[in-house]
Amino acid sequence: MPESWATSVDLHLDLAPARGRPALERALRDAVRSGRLAPGTRLPSSRALAADLRVARNSVAETYGQLVAEGWLEARQGSGTRVASRVPVSPPAPVPTAPRRQPRHSLRPGSPDLSSFPRTAWLAASRRALASAPAEALGYSDPRGRPELRRALADYLARARGVHADPGRIVVCGGFAQGLGLLCDVLRAGGARSLATEAWCQSGTRSIVADRGLELSTVPVDESGARLDPSPEAGGADAVLLTPAHQFPLGGVLAAERRTAAVHWAVATGGLLIEDDYDGEFRYDRHPVGALQGLAPDRVVYAGTASKTLAPGLRLGWLVLPAPLLEPVVAAKVLADRQHGALDQLAMAAFVDSGGYDRHVRRRRLAYRGRRDRLVAALAEHAPRARVTGVAAGLHALVHLPPGRTEAEVVAAAARRGLALEPLGLYATGSATHPPALVVGYGTPPDHDFATAVNLLCAVLA
Repeated sequence: MPESWATSVDLHLDLAPARGRPALERALRDAVRSGRLAPGTRLPSSRALAADLRVARNSVAETYGQLVAEGWLEARQGSGTRVASRVPVSPPAPVPTAPRRQPRHSLRPGSPDLSSFPRTAWLAASRRALASAPAEALGYSDPRGRPELRRALADYLARARGVHADPGRIVVCGGFAQGLGLLCDVLRAGGARSLATEAWCQSGTRSIVADRGLELSTVPVDESGARLDPSPEAGGADAVLLTPAHQFPLGGVLAAERRTAAVHWAVATGGLLIEDDYDGEFRYDRHPVGALQGLAPDRVVYAGTASKTLAPGLRLGWLVLPAPLLEPVVAAKVLADRQHGALDQLAMAAFVDSGGYDRHVRRRRLAYRGRRDRLVAALAEHAPRARVTGVAAGLHALVHLPPGRTEAEVVAAAARRGLALEPLGLYATGSATHPPALVVGYGTPPDHDFATAVNLLCAVLA
Protein backbone atom coordinates (compact mmCIF):
# COMPACT_ATOMS: atom_id res chain seq x y z
CA MET A 1 0.00 0.00 0.00
CA PRO A 2 1.46 3.44 -0.86
CA GLU A 3 2.34 5.61 2.09
CA SER A 4 -0.30 8.17 3.02
CA TRP A 5 -0.71 11.22 5.23
CA ALA A 6 -4.13 9.94 6.26
CA THR A 7 -3.00 8.45 9.59
CA SER A 8 -0.50 11.13 10.62
CA VAL A 9 -0.55 14.84 11.33
CA ASP A 10 -0.50 17.50 8.61
CA LEU A 11 2.83 19.15 9.36
CA HIS A 12 3.91 22.59 8.21
CA LEU A 13 7.65 23.28 8.51
CA ASP A 14 9.30 26.39 7.14
CA LEU A 15 12.87 25.51 6.10
CA ALA A 16 13.62 28.70 4.16
CA PRO A 17 16.20 29.78 3.26
CA ALA A 18 18.20 26.59 3.99
CA ARG A 19 16.75 23.13 3.24
CA GLY A 20 19.33 20.75 4.67
CA ARG A 21 19.32 18.52 7.71
CA PRO A 22 20.29 21.29 10.23
CA ALA A 23 17.36 23.40 9.09
CA LEU A 24 14.98 20.44 9.41
CA GLU A 25 16.25 19.63 12.92
CA ARG A 26 15.81 23.24 14.00
CA ALA A 27 12.29 23.46 12.55
CA LEU A 28 11.15 20.27 14.28
CA ARG A 29 12.66 21.31 17.63
CA ASP A 30 10.89 24.68 17.38
CA ALA A 31 7.57 23.01 16.53
CA VAL A 32 7.84 20.72 19.59
CA ARG A 33 9.18 23.41 21.94
CA SER A 34 6.42 25.89 21.03
CA GLY A 35 3.69 23.32 21.50
CA ARG A 36 2.59 23.23 17.85
CA LEU A 37 3.43 19.54 17.98
CA ALA A 38 1.91 18.18 21.19
CA PRO A 39 3.38 15.22 23.13
CA GLY A 40 2.29 11.95 21.56
CA THR A 41 1.65 13.45 18.11
CA ARG A 42 2.48 10.95 15.36
CA LEU A 43 4.80 12.34 12.70
CA PRO A 44 4.71 11.51 9.00
CA SER A 45 6.93 8.72 7.75
CA SER A 46 10.37 9.73 6.56
CA ARG A 47 9.35 8.99 2.97
CA ALA A 48 6.14 11.08 3.15
CA LEU A 49 7.82 14.04 4.87
CA ALA A 50 10.75 13.95 2.45
CA ALA A 51 8.37 14.03 -0.51
CA ASP A 52 6.37 16.89 0.97
CA LEU A 53 9.43 19.01 1.83
CA ARG A 54 11.32 17.96 -1.32
CA VAL A 55 14.39 16.91 0.60
CA ALA A 56 16.34 13.64 0.62
CA ARG A 57 14.69 10.82 2.55
CA ASN A 58 18.02 10.09 4.29
CA SER A 59 18.02 13.66 5.67
CA VAL A 60 14.62 13.09 7.27
CA ALA A 61 15.59 9.65 8.63
CA GLU A 62 18.83 11.04 10.11
CA THR A 63 16.95 14.00 11.61
CA TYR A 64 14.43 11.69 13.24
CA GLY A 65 17.27 9.56 14.62
CA GLN A 66 19.09 12.59 16.02
CA LEU A 67 15.98 13.98 17.72
CA VAL A 68 15.15 10.55 19.16
CA ALA A 69 18.64 10.45 20.66
CA GLU A 70 18.14 13.93 22.14
CA GLY A 71 14.80 12.97 23.66
CA TRP A 72 12.58 15.16 21.49
CA LEU A 73 11.01 12.21 19.66
CA GLU A 74 10.21 8.56 20.35
CA ALA A 75 10.44 5.72 17.83
CA ARG A 76 8.53 2.51 18.49
CA GLN A 77 8.42 -0.57 16.34
CA GLY A 78 5.13 -0.71 14.48
CA SER A 79 3.82 2.67 15.66
CA GLY A 80 6.13 5.08 13.82
CA THR A 81 7.78 8.18 15.18
CA ARG A 82 6.01 10.38 17.72
CA VAL A 83 6.72 13.46 19.80
CA ALA A 84 8.14 12.38 23.15
CA SER A 85 5.57 12.28 25.94
CA ARG A 86 7.67 14.27 28.44
CA VAL A 87 9.11 17.05 26.33
CA PRO A 88 8.89 20.39 28.17
CA VAL A 89 6.81 22.82 26.14
CA SER A 90 7.48 26.55 26.35
CA PRO A 91 4.21 28.53 26.30
CA PRO A 92 4.13 31.47 23.92
CA ALA A 93 5.23 34.72 25.50
CA PRO A 94 2.25 36.83 26.53
CA VAL A 95 1.61 39.89 24.43
CA PRO A 96 2.09 42.94 26.66
CA THR A 97 -1.04 45.07 26.95
CA ALA A 98 -1.59 48.36 28.60
CA PRO A 99 -3.59 48.03 31.82
CA ARG A 100 -7.17 49.09 31.24
CA ARG A 101 -9.96 49.12 33.72
CA GLN A 102 -13.22 48.10 32.11
CA PRO A 103 -16.30 49.90 33.41
CA ARG A 104 -18.83 47.70 35.17
CA HIS A 105 -21.79 49.65 33.83
CA SER A 106 -22.46 51.24 30.47
CA LEU A 107 -24.84 53.83 29.08
CA ARG A 108 -23.01 54.09 25.78
CA PRO A 109 -25.32 54.31 22.76
CA GLY A 110 -25.45 52.00 19.76
CA SER A 111 -26.62 48.70 21.22
CA PRO A 112 -29.91 47.16 22.33
CA ASP A 113 -30.19 45.13 25.51
CA LEU A 114 -28.46 41.99 24.28
CA SER A 115 -29.93 39.91 27.10
CA SER A 116 -33.37 40.52 25.55
CA PHE A 117 -32.57 38.58 22.37
CA PRO A 118 -35.52 36.18 21.80
CA ARG A 119 -33.48 33.00 22.00
CA THR A 120 -36.39 30.56 22.31
CA ALA A 121 -38.37 32.08 19.44
CA TRP A 122 -35.25 32.40 17.26
CA LEU A 123 -34.30 28.78 17.92
CA ALA A 124 -37.80 27.65 16.97
CA ALA A 125 -37.66 29.71 13.77
CA SER A 126 -34.23 28.28 12.97
CA ARG A 127 -35.48 24.73 13.38
CA ARG A 128 -38.51 25.34 11.17
CA ALA A 129 -36.37 27.03 8.53
CA LEU A 130 -33.72 24.31 8.49
CA ALA A 131 -36.28 21.51 8.40
CA SER A 132 -38.00 22.95 5.34
CA ALA A 133 -35.01 24.45 3.53
CA PRO A 134 -34.26 23.02 0.09
CA ALA A 135 -30.82 21.52 -0.37
CA GLU A 136 -29.82 24.30 -2.78
CA ALA A 137 -30.19 26.83 0.06
CA LEU A 138 -26.95 25.48 1.52
CA GLY A 139 -24.98 26.18 -1.64
CA TYR A 140 -23.99 29.32 -3.50
CA SER A 141 -27.13 31.29 -4.18
CA ASP A 142 -28.38 34.68 -5.30
CA PRO A 143 -26.01 37.37 -3.97
CA ARG A 144 -29.07 39.55 -3.29
CA GLY A 145 -29.97 37.14 -0.49
CA ARG A 146 -32.34 34.25 0.04
CA PRO A 147 -35.69 34.82 -1.75
CA GLU A 148 -37.56 33.75 1.40
CA LEU A 149 -36.04 36.61 3.40
CA ARG A 150 -36.40 39.19 0.64
CA ARG A 151 -40.10 38.38 0.30
CA ALA A 152 -40.60 38.55 4.07
CA LEU A 153 -38.75 41.85 4.29
CA ALA A 154 -40.69 43.36 1.40
CA ASP A 155 -44.00 42.61 3.13
CA TYR A 156 -42.79 43.79 6.53
CA LEU A 157 -41.17 47.02 5.32
CA ALA A 158 -44.21 47.99 3.26
CA ARG A 159 -46.53 47.38 6.21
CA ALA A 160 -44.45 48.72 9.10
CA ARG A 161 -42.25 51.40 7.51
CA GLY A 162 -44.12 52.51 4.37
CA VAL A 163 -41.30 51.37 2.09
CA HIS A 164 -41.93 50.60 -1.59
CA ALA A 165 -40.04 47.31 -1.56
CA ASP A 166 -40.00 44.89 -4.48
CA PRO A 167 -38.27 41.67 -3.28
CA GLY A 168 -36.19 41.74 -6.46
CA ARG A 169 -34.71 45.11 -5.48
CA ILE A 170 -33.66 44.12 -1.97
CA VAL A 171 -30.04 43.16 -1.29
CA VAL A 172 -29.25 41.46 2.02
CA CYS A 173 -25.89 42.47 3.45
CA GLY A 174 -23.78 42.15 6.58
CA GLY A 175 -25.24 45.14 8.40
CA PHE A 176 -25.42 48.83 7.55
CA ALA A 177 -21.63 49.25 7.36
CA GLN A 178 -21.26 46.75 4.54
CA GLY A 179 -24.29 48.15 2.73
CA LEU A 180 -22.87 51.69 2.86
CA GLY A 181 -19.50 50.44 1.65
CA LEU A 182 -21.11 48.73 -1.34
CA LEU A 183 -23.03 51.88 -2.21
CA CYS A 184 -19.90 54.02 -2.01
CA ASP A 185 -18.01 51.63 -4.29
CA VAL A 186 -20.82 51.74 -6.84
CA LEU A 187 -21.19 55.52 -6.67
CA ARG A 188 -17.48 56.08 -7.16
CA ALA A 189 -17.32 53.61 -10.04
CA GLY A 190 -20.20 55.51 -11.64
CA GLY A 191 -18.36 58.82 -11.49
CA ALA A 192 -19.55 60.24 -8.17
CA ARG A 193 -16.97 62.24 -6.23
CA SER A 194 -18.62 63.45 -3.02
CA LEU A 195 -21.00 62.25 -0.31
CA ALA A 196 -22.46 64.48 2.40
CA THR A 197 -23.34 63.30 5.89
CA GLU A 198 -25.22 65.10 8.62
CA ALA A 199 -22.97 67.40 10.66
CA TRP A 200 -23.55 65.16 13.70
CA CYS A 201 -23.03 61.48 12.91
CA GLN A 202 -21.02 58.35 13.64
CA SER A 203 -17.32 58.84 12.93
CA GLY A 204 -17.16 55.27 11.65
CA THR A 205 -19.70 56.14 8.98
CA ARG A 206 -17.51 58.92 7.63
CA SER A 207 -14.50 56.60 7.72
CA ILE A 208 -16.30 54.12 5.47
CA VAL A 209 -17.02 56.87 2.96
CA ALA A 210 -13.48 58.25 3.03
CA ASP A 211 -11.93 54.79 2.70
CA ARG A 212 -13.93 54.26 -0.51
CA GLY A 213 -12.35 57.36 -2.05
CA LEU A 214 -15.29 59.75 -1.89
CA GLU A 215 -14.88 63.31 -0.68
CA LEU A 216 -16.79 64.15 2.48
CA SER A 217 -18.99 67.16 3.09
CA THR A 218 -21.66 67.91 5.68
CA VAL A 219 -25.16 69.30 5.93
CA PRO A 220 -26.19 71.26 9.05
CA VAL A 221 -28.56 69.72 11.59
CA ASP A 222 -30.88 71.22 14.19
CA GLU A 223 -33.88 70.05 16.21
CA SER A 224 -35.89 69.58 12.98
CA GLY A 225 -33.27 67.39 11.33
CA ALA A 226 -30.93 68.02 8.43
CA ARG A 227 -31.20 71.24 6.42
CA LEU A 228 -30.61 70.06 2.88
CA ASP A 229 -32.02 73.00 0.98
CA PRO A 230 -30.70 75.61 0.49
CA SER A 231 -27.50 74.08 1.88
CA PRO A 232 -24.39 75.01 -0.09
CA GLU A 233 -22.56 72.12 1.57
CA ALA A 234 -24.91 69.58 -0.01
CA GLY A 235 -25.12 71.45 -3.30
CA GLY A 236 -21.97 69.84 -4.68
CA ALA A 237 -22.53 66.36 -3.25
CA ASP A 238 -23.53 63.42 -5.41
CA ALA A 239 -25.25 61.67 -2.50
CA VAL A 240 -26.45 62.57 0.99
CA LEU A 241 -26.76 60.20 3.95
CA LEU A 242 -29.62 61.00 6.34
CA THR A 243 -31.23 59.58 9.50
CA PRO A 244 -34.76 60.97 8.93
CA ALA A 245 -36.80 58.99 11.47
CA HIS A 246 -34.51 59.72 14.43
CA GLN A 247 -31.42 61.84 13.85
CA PHE A 248 -28.33 60.37 15.44
CA PRO A 249 -27.22 61.65 17.87
CA LEU A 250 -29.27 64.86 18.36
CA GLY A 251 -32.56 62.95 18.39
CA GLY A 252 -34.79 65.06 16.14
CA VAL A 253 -37.10 63.92 13.35
CA LEU A 254 -36.72 65.28 9.83
CA ALA A 255 -39.56 67.80 9.53
CA ALA A 256 -42.16 67.35 6.79
CA GLU A 257 -41.02 70.39 4.80
CA ARG A 258 -37.42 69.22 4.98
CA ARG A 259 -38.35 65.73 3.77
CA THR A 260 -39.97 67.38 0.76
CA ALA A 261 -36.94 69.63 0.27
CA ALA A 262 -34.61 66.63 0.38
CA VAL A 263 -36.58 64.86 -2.34
CA HIS A 264 -36.63 68.04 -4.43
CA TRP A 265 -32.85 68.28 -4.05
CA ALA A 266 -32.41 64.71 -5.28
CA VAL A 267 -34.70 65.20 -8.27
CA ALA A 268 -33.25 68.58 -9.24
CA THR A 269 -29.60 67.56 -8.98
CA GLY A 270 -29.83 63.89 -9.95
CA GLY A 271 -28.36 63.13 -6.53
CA LEU A 272 -29.01 60.11 -4.35
CA LEU A 273 -30.47 60.06 -0.84
CA ILE A 274 -29.37 57.22 1.47
CA GLU A 275 -31.81 56.68 4.33
CA ASP A 276 -30.33 55.03 7.43
CA ASP A 277 -33.43 53.76 9.24
CA TYR A 278 -31.44 52.29 12.09
CA ASP A 279 -34.16 52.41 14.78
CA GLY A 280 -37.29 53.52 12.94
CA GLU A 281 -39.51 50.94 14.68
CA PHE A 282 -38.95 52.51 18.10
CA ARG A 283 -41.15 55.60 18.45
CA TYR A 284 -42.89 56.01 21.81
CA ASP A 285 -45.00 59.16 21.79
CA ARG A 286 -46.83 58.48 18.53
CA HIS A 287 -46.94 56.09 15.58
CA PRO A 288 -43.50 55.79 13.94
CA VAL A 289 -42.87 58.19 11.05
CA GLY A 290 -42.87 56.40 7.71
CA ALA A 291 -39.70 56.00 5.68
CA LEU A 292 -38.47 58.83 3.47
CA GLN A 293 -38.05 56.26 0.70
CA GLY A 294 -41.82 56.10 0.28
CA LEU A 295 -41.80 59.64 -1.15
CA ALA A 296 -39.27 58.91 -3.90
CA PRO A 297 -38.38 55.22 -4.37
CA ASP A 298 -36.30 56.05 -7.46
CA ARG A 299 -34.13 58.62 -5.66
CA VAL A 300 -33.75 57.05 -2.19
CA VAL A 301 -31.85 53.97 -1.03
CA TYR A 302 -33.47 52.56 2.09
CA ALA A 303 -31.01 50.92 4.51
CA GLY A 304 -32.41 48.81 7.35
CA THR A 305 -30.87 46.50 9.91
CA ALA A 306 -31.65 44.01 12.68
CA SER A 307 -28.83 45.40 14.83
CA LYS A 308 -31.12 47.48 17.06
CA THR A 309 -34.25 45.36 17.00
CA LEU A 310 -32.46 42.03 17.58
CA ALA A 311 -28.67 42.12 17.93
CA PRO A 312 -25.69 43.48 15.97
CA GLY A 313 -24.03 40.08 16.18
CA LEU A 314 -26.47 38.72 13.59
CA ARG A 315 -24.86 40.97 10.94
CA LEU A 316 -28.15 41.22 9.08
CA GLY A 317 -28.94 44.34 7.09
CA TRP A 318 -30.74 45.16 3.85
CA LEU A 319 -30.78 47.73 1.09
CA VAL A 320 -33.89 48.60 -0.91
CA LEU A 321 -32.48 49.99 -4.14
CA PRO A 322 -33.65 52.12 -7.06
CA ALA A 323 -33.66 50.00 -10.21
CA PRO A 324 -30.54 51.57 -11.82
CA LEU A 325 -28.42 50.70 -8.76
CA LEU A 326 -29.51 47.08 -8.40
CA GLU A 327 -27.12 45.34 -10.80
CA PRO A 328 -24.05 47.43 -9.85
CA VAL A 329 -24.64 46.80 -6.13
CA VAL A 330 -25.17 43.07 -6.74
CA ALA A 331 -21.91 42.96 -8.72
CA ALA A 332 -20.11 44.73 -5.87
CA LYS A 333 -21.63 42.27 -3.38
CA VAL A 334 -20.29 39.33 -5.38
CA LEU A 335 -16.80 40.79 -5.17
CA ALA A 336 -17.16 41.58 -1.46
CA ASP A 337 -18.33 38.23 -0.08
CA ARG A 338 -20.70 36.63 -2.60
CA GLN A 339 -23.54 36.09 -0.12
CA HIS A 340 -24.55 36.36 3.52
CA GLY A 341 -25.01 33.22 5.64
CA ALA A 342 -28.04 31.32 4.36
CA LEU A 343 -29.10 29.76 7.67
CA ASP A 344 -29.45 33.10 9.47
CA GLN A 345 -31.38 34.46 6.51
CA LEU A 346 -33.76 31.53 6.53
CA ALA A 347 -34.22 31.84 10.29
CA MET A 348 -34.95 35.56 9.98
CA ALA A 349 -37.47 34.90 7.22
CA ALA A 350 -39.26 32.30 9.34
CA PHE A 351 -39.18 34.64 12.35
CA VAL A 352 -40.77 37.47 10.36
CA ASP A 353 -43.34 35.25 8.61
CA SER A 354 -44.48 33.71 11.90
CA GLY A 355 -45.18 37.12 13.44
CA GLY A 356 -42.44 36.56 16.00
CA TYR A 357 -40.48 39.58 14.83
CA ASP A 358 -43.51 41.88 15.20
CA ARG A 359 -44.20 40.56 18.68
CA HIS A 360 -40.58 41.02 19.71
CA VAL A 361 -40.48 44.60 18.40
CA ARG A 362 -43.68 45.47 20.26
CA ARG A 363 -42.30 44.03 23.52
CA ARG A 364 -39.04 45.90 23.15
CA ARG A 365 -40.86 49.11 22.23
CA LEU A 366 -42.73 48.96 25.54
CA ALA A 367 -39.58 48.08 27.46
CA TYR A 368 -37.46 50.86 25.97
CA ARG A 369 -40.25 53.38 26.38
CA GLY A 370 -40.34 52.46 30.07
CA ARG A 371 -36.58 52.88 30.33
CA ARG A 372 -36.65 56.30 28.71
CA ASP A 373 -39.44 57.43 31.03
CA ARG A 374 -37.48 56.21 34.05
CA LEU A 375 -34.33 57.99 32.86
CA VAL A 376 -36.17 61.29 32.35
CA ALA A 377 -37.91 61.02 35.73
CA ALA A 378 -34.70 60.16 37.58
CA LEU A 379 -32.84 63.11 36.06
CA ALA A 380 -35.71 65.47 36.84
CA GLU A 381 -35.63 64.38 40.48
CA HIS A 382 -31.92 64.01 41.16
CA ALA A 383 -30.22 66.22 38.55
CA PRO A 384 -32.85 68.81 37.59
CA ARG A 385 -30.33 71.09 35.90
CA ALA A 386 -29.65 68.38 33.30
CA ARG A 387 -32.06 68.54 30.38
CA VAL A 388 -33.21 65.77 28.02
CA THR A 389 -34.00 66.72 24.41
CA GLY A 390 -34.97 64.86 21.26
CA VAL A 391 -38.15 62.97 20.48
CA ALA A 392 -39.23 59.97 22.54
CA ALA A 393 -37.76 57.34 20.25
CA GLY A 394 -34.92 54.92 19.71
CA LEU A 395 -32.40 53.66 22.23
CA HIS A 396 -30.63 56.90 23.17
CA ALA A 397 -31.37 60.34 24.58
CA LEU A 398 -29.43 63.60 24.43
CA VAL A 399 -28.77 64.85 27.96
CA HIS A 400 -27.61 68.46 28.20
CA LEU A 401 -25.14 69.01 31.03
CA PRO A 402 -25.83 71.38 33.93
CA PRO A 403 -24.27 74.83 33.53
CA GLY A 404 -20.55 74.91 34.21
CA ARG A 405 -19.95 71.20 33.57
CA THR A 406 -17.82 69.97 30.68
CA GLU A 407 -18.17 66.75 28.74
CA ALA A 408 -14.64 65.62 29.55
CA GLU A 409 -15.10 66.24 33.27
CA VAL A 410 -18.41 64.37 33.46
CA VAL A 411 -17.19 61.40 31.42
CA ALA A 412 -14.08 61.12 33.60
CA ALA A 413 -16.11 61.39 36.82
CA ALA A 414 -18.44 58.65 35.59
CA ALA A 415 -15.50 56.42 34.68
CA ARG A 416 -14.19 56.71 38.24
CA ARG A 417 -17.55 55.34 39.42
CA GLY A 418 -17.41 52.48 36.90
CA LEU A 419 -19.87 53.97 34.41
CA ALA A 420 -19.10 54.33 30.71
CA LEU A 421 -20.58 57.39 28.98
CA GLU A 422 -20.07 59.07 25.62
CA PRO A 423 -19.86 62.82 25.04
CA LEU A 424 -21.80 64.49 22.27
CA GLY A 425 -18.58 66.02 20.95
CA LEU A 426 -17.49 62.57 19.80
CA TYR A 427 -19.97 62.86 16.93
CA ALA A 428 -19.26 66.39 15.74
CA THR A 429 -17.87 66.98 12.25
CA GLY A 430 -16.36 70.09 10.74
CA SER A 431 -17.47 73.26 12.50
CA ALA A 432 -20.52 71.73 14.19
CA THR A 433 -21.07 73.15 17.68
CA HIS A 434 -23.51 72.38 20.46
CA PRO A 435 -23.76 73.00 24.21
CA PRO A 436 -22.07 70.25 26.28
CA ALA A 437 -24.17 67.10 26.36
CA LEU A 438 -24.06 63.31 26.69
CA VAL A 439 -25.46 60.73 24.28
CA VAL A 440 -27.01 58.32 26.77
CA GLY A 441 -27.78 54.83 25.50
CA TYR A 442 -30.56 53.69 27.80
CA GLY A 443 -31.10 50.58 25.67
CA THR A 444 -27.66 49.15 26.40
CA PRO A 445 -27.74 47.82 30.00
CA PRO A 446 -29.46 44.54 30.81
CA ASP A 447 -32.60 44.90 32.92
CA HIS A 448 -30.89 44.00 36.18
CA ASP A 449 -28.28 46.75 35.71
CA PHE A 450 -30.37 49.58 34.32
CA ALA A 451 -31.38 51.17 37.63
CA THR A 452 -27.79 51.10 38.90
CA ALA A 453 -26.47 52.72 35.73
CA VAL A 454 -29.09 55.51 35.88
CA ASN A 455 -28.41 56.11 39.58
CA LEU A 456 -24.70 56.49 38.84
CA LEU A 457 -25.47 58.93 36.03
CA CYS A 458 -27.65 61.01 38.32
CA ALA A 459 -24.97 61.03 41.01
CA VAL A 460 -22.39 62.29 38.52
CA LEU A 461 -24.67 65.01 37.16
CA ALA A 462 -25.94 66.12 40.56
